[in-house]
Amino acid sequence: MAEASAPQVPTRHAEVKNQDIQGSDDITERVNNRSLRPDSPAFREFMKQGWAEESSDTQPMESSKFTPARIEALGAKFPGERLVIPAGVAKVRNNDCDYPYRPDTTFAYYTGLGQDFEAGAVLVLEPNDSADSGATHTPVLYLHPRADHTTRDYYRSAAYGEYWVGPRPGLDEFATMTGFETRDISLLPDALSKDVGSGKGGLRVRVVKEADPEITQMVETVREQNGFDDPASNNTDDDLLHEVAATARMIKDSYEVGEMRKAIAATHDGFDSILSALPSAVDNEHGERVLEGAFNSIARQEGNDVGYGTIVASGPHAPTLHWMRNTGVVRQKDMLLIDAGVEVNSLYTADITRTFPVSGHFSALQRRLYEAVYRAQQAGFAAAQPGRTYSDIHHACMRSLAESLHEWGILPVPVEESLKPEGQQHRRWHACGVAHHLGIDVHDCAEARYESYQDAKLTPGMLFTIEPGLYFRENDLLIPPEYRGIGIRIEDDVLMTENGPEWLSKPLIPSAPDEVEQWMADRAASAAAK
Repeated sequence: MAEASAPQVPTRHAEVKNQDIQGSDDITERVNNRSLRPDSPAFREFMKQGWAEESSDTQPMESSKFTPARIEALGAKFPGERLVIPAGVAKVRNNDCDYPYRPDTTFAYYTGLGQDFEAGAVLVLEPNDSADSGATHTPVLYLHPRADHTTRDYYRSAAYGEYWVGPRPGLDEFATMTGFETRDISLLPDALSKDVGSGKGGLRVRVVKEADPEITQMVETVREQNGFDDPASNNTDDDLLHEVAATARMIKDSYEVGEMRKAIAATHDGFDSILSALPSAVDNEHGERVLEGAFNSIARQEGNDVGYGTIVASGPHAPTLHWMRNTGVVRQKDMLLIDAGVEVNSLYTADITRTFPVSGHFSALQRRLYEAVYRAQQAGFAAAQPGRTYSDIHHACMRSLAESLHEWGILPVPVEESLKPEGQQHRRWHACGVAHHLGIDVHDCAEARYESYQDAKLTPGMLFTIEPGLYFRENDLLIPPEYRGIGIRIEDDVLMTENGPEWLSKPLIPSAPDEVEQWMADRAASAAAK
């Protein structure tokens, strides 16, 4: 078969066409009218002059010691195939403004790159001709070269020009950081097309298709032109790559565990900041957002950002599982549920929930409900042993909650009847799961199959949450009035070890009721002393 022409590298960001300071009447270019960027010959010549070289002290990233083993394990699943893992590009927030850039999770895992200077990059795992090399694949990282002061893009490209976005590593620096071979992104189309074919001697290409639609289309074009012309079959191939990559993240290496400990420590500081800000939030029209801001500022100071939208849910908002509007008033009599996590620069995130009595002391009812959730979490932890499953954690938590609900006279049937699959009445007050994998994504490894996730044996290196709760909605007529409008969740991050589960977050972030009250008192005293 004749070699097909390579597809073109897609244009990622519209840039101003060659013009002086005149605007454009073309509606596709009109968004750039506001910039009025100069481009006269005199200006272009002047911009070439008088720039000092910027210093660079690039060092190998700590993650580069761990990515080769990750790549080797992935490549072993797909010998002889080309694997394409895009970083993705910035997503439009509105008009010509983007959301802060975050690389795709699979790309971040296999490269170790977590910051915002590699938008549009693509990792290609090239199959080796022979196993004699000691590895099934060689990683090659395709990137946009630096648009520094030696290039016209320096001041013309709002996407990559360093006049706009600041200094970023070049190809040599990225090679040092990652340990990978690096190439100009313009070479990617030819690289993707090389030797592809469904016949003898040809190779198959798979892509993490969700990461970058334009790269996915480029790969699909290559496949169609070289005998892989069944889109459904190609889609199945790509899904398997994504699934295998996600399942691989279930077992954390020592680097990942260290990053998670950093994220949890920063999250502790964020909760401290919330408690310090609590007096100013009480009865404030924007009280929930006052507390959200207190946490989020720590996330930006000590990490990259929050790992997910911070939940600050006071009083009747707390039974809403994903309350992220944070528009409520915080009142002295309320229970306050906060679900938050700091994402560190490597993109690993903590995921912690604490529920506080705003007054600083649990009422008798609040304590009774809180202790029931605390017991359920302890039951889930006891069930989390090597060789058990996620389902065992869930069932242990559910049994404990059902027993409490029955004891209070709320559960309309006996505990055992409710726990049967055909019953489940207790789930009215806890309709979600109680555990999930945690890592680069807050709900990590989500593309794994059920049998690899909920039904898989708990294995040393797994890192997950345990987060039971009780959610009594304000309009729930089947519970006593005093329960309505109370939501309680206690969530901690757990590492499975050879000797059983280890609480990663509890030693730093109190959760026992007496400890919570003492923590609140200490923070109030510290704030008053300032």
